[in-house]
Amino acid sequence: QLQLVESGGGLVQPGGSLRLSCAASGFTLVHYVLGWFRQAPGKEREGVACISSAGGRTLHAVSLKGRFAISRDNAKNTVYLQMNSLEIEDTAVYYCAAYMEPSTYVCTHDESEYEYWGQGTQVTVSS
Repeated sequence: QLQLVESGGGLVQPGGSLRLSCAASGFTLVHYVLGWFRQAPGKEREGVACISSAGGRTLHAVSLKGRFAISRDNAKNTVYLQMNSLEIEDTAVYYCAAYMEPSTYVCTHDESEYEYWGQGTQVTVSS
């Protein structure tokens, strides 16, 4: 069974940091483009960051102003999202997702491209 499982969410104060992890089981992520998305209450899901299957090329949402960073560890079959300087507006359910495209140096925030999705982890930023 192919699964993506997120972890690392929780409650954090404004200005704090969290690192989300997403581990794959049942398949290896090495040939997959990986992405992080989020959905805030009452809003549509949006792309946060993605990383290519080759070369580790990344694409982050401009609105994040460099506060977040996606990375991957193929040996651990895991993708990460480091989130710094968190703001109340970052409160959302965060999802990781994957689609197979080996040896590509590009990725996309178009969620229709993604085949596999995790169940999400809640991030709440509040004082």
